[in-house]
Amino acid sequence: MSSFCASRSARREVPVNAPRTEDVDLARRIQAGDQPAFRELVERHQSRIFQVIYGILHSPQDAEEIAQEVFAKVYFSIQTFDGRSSLFTWIYRIAVNECFAHLRKRSDGRPTADRAFAQRDLVNKLLARIPTEDRVLLLWKEVEDFSIVQLAEMAGLNESTVKGKLFHARRRLAEIAVRLSRRPV
Repeated sequence: MSSFCASRSARREVPVNAPRTEDVDLARRIQAGDQPAFRELVERHQSRIFQVIYGILHSPQDAEEIAQEVFAKVYFSIQTFDGRSSLFTWIYRIAVNECFAHLRKRSDGRPTADRAFAQRDLVNKLLARIPTEDRVLLLWKEVEDFSIVQLAEMAGLNESTVKGKLFHARRRLAEIAVRLSRRPV
């Protein structure tokens, strides 16, 4: 695998919500045409973005391809980054959208959806019904296997708050799943 599979220990931590001045400065440099700044952005975020994509697609080849598409899209749309979120959150959203587009393309033409796709679709529908901050924390904990300490640092929250948010997010998902399972088809 290529550089998108960099080790977890090599990644730099970036907060979940609030944009850091460093992120905003980096984005502004890229918007001004600074090519080394774009390389810095890729190096800073490629490993985590690859892990997010791989967590959705479960294919290293597809994840590699989509990761490259994501960073190409970031390069061509960086002018739209307005600094209201962290740079990672903005790139993360692009990555998730690209994954969903890839899954839609892959499932087109199939007479029936395979079971794994249906399960991912259900999980995504459930996740869409909880607050964004809780969803991000839950994905980072369950998909990327960040520790509570790391999540607290990334989100700028104390560990107890992170634990509480994860507990309530899981409980909310379970409640929603029960309600959805009771709906007539």
